[in-house]
Amino acid sequence: MHASQGKSAGLGLALVSALAFGGSGVAAKPLIQAGLDPLHVVWLRAAGAALVLLPVAWRHRALVTRRPALLAGFGLLAVAGVQACYFAAISRIPVGVALLVEYLGPALLLGWVRFVQRRPVSRAAAVGVVLAVAGLACVVEVWSGMSFDAVGLLLALGAACCQVGYFVLCDHGSDGEEPADPFGVIAYGLLIGALVLTAVARPWGMDWSVLAGSAGMNGTDVPAALLLGWVVLVATVAAYLTGVLAVRRLSPQVAGVVACLEAVVATVLAWVLLGEHLSLPQTFGGAVVLAGAFIAQSSTPKKAAAAPVAQGGAAGARGDLSAESSPARP
Repeated sequence: MHASQGKSAGLGLALVSALAFGGSGVAAKPLIQAGLDPLHVVWLRAAGAALVLLPVAWRHRALVTRRPALLAGFGLLAVAGVQACYFAAISRIPVGVALLVEYLGPALLLGWVRFVQRRPVSRAAAVGVVLAVAGLACVVEVWSGMSFDAVGLLLALGAACCQVGYFVLCDHGSDGEEPADPFGVIAYGLLIGALVLTAVARPWGMDWSVLAGSAGMNGTDVPAALLLGWVVLVATVAAYLTGVLAVRRLSPQVAGVVACLEAVVATVLAWVLLGEHLSLPQTFGGAVVLAGAFIAQSSTPKKAAAAPVAQGGAAGARGDLSAESSPARP
């Protein structure tokens, strides 16, 4: 009974996380169109969330000495790594292609679980991954403007690997006699990620006046500060918190497939709020992703019966923003 309740709670948290992450692009795109550089929006996102969670970081300051590798990995890769790889990728290849390659993460995650951690992988999770990836190909219409820039594809694959690490580290943080508090891990991860992104985004050159005005959302003017607040509080703070808690209640591979719903959520919200209409293939693809997520979540988490997680230092992240599409993201 308790296991079933825990799985249901984990699935609910995973869906909330996907909804929160998926809505980041809808709020961020108007800010980008209003004049902010995409990297500056990413920096505002990470820095704002880190500022909000500073009291949490102080409360869990013992983690700095107790789990320094976990915090560094989460910050460098789970917050900063995937976004840096993703933005570098979309500078060379179409956004849809980069998005699809990044969301190969669940498939790569199954490989990590099976061959590195040596845990069994359920058939349901494997089938769910195949369906989810196929559905995502339709959602992003990968056949439009296909480009085979080798460097761009490698960068997108780097984002996928970072996404794998996100789930691995979330799961790894729950190991040991004293599991790392997820709130503390996220607070320090965002703080470290914000510091890294500062060097990349160089926010001192940002047009700060944009935040004092408004941004257009499908013909409606919305205060830029309100959009930024959504990106920081909902699409980052709430999304990361619910995402990490979900992974700790589900197996990482199941949570990874459910996370594919982000792309569907992002596409639907862009349709409703930004007027970016869905084509028939996109609608069909969204249904296939939903089917894949449903099949994958029906598999039984094997964490309790499996061998301990391999001591690895991978990390990843989600919630990407772009000027041309909703996030994978980040």
